[in-house]
Amino acid sequence: MIDRGFPERSALIRRATSRLCLRLGWAPLHEVALPNGLRADILALRRDGGFACIEVKSGPRDFLTDSKWPEYRAFSDALYFAVDEDFPQDMLPPETGLIVAVGLEAEVLRDAPPHPLAPARRTALLRQFATLAAVRLASLEDPASMADVRSALRAE
Repeated sequence: MIDRGFPERSALIRRATSRLCLRLGWAPLHEVALPNGLRADILALRRDGGFACIEVKSGPRDFLTDSKWPEYRAFSDALYFAVDEDFPQDMLPPETGLIVAVGLEAEVLRDAPPHPLAPARRTALLRQFATLAAVRLASLEDPASMADVRSALRAE
């Protein structure tokens, strides 16, 4: 693989992983702020109504400096790491799923063990997910409206 810097490598892994999500019938959203203050690299709504949180790791240093990953479990039904083919996979915890990206393609090499969300939390997360998706779509059609949207979201 060509040696790429952190931002470019992360972007390639995220793009390939999002394509995988779409092939699986999952709806991926990037950079989703969670109620606990963390930001999921990808939060995907699965066909079954569950949520998969996917953390993109560009390399070993990125993984080793991230001690917050267990906290993502509280806001997903399944937790995955997405890495590229050069990542030393044995570093990743076995209690998480594993997605490996090669170029613009990615595959699930290990399914994430399920840890179902409580119904009330799932409902709240689903509302947040739907709102974020709708706002992002609206901003593509009318970028100037974003100031109004941000004000309305703060008021809620």
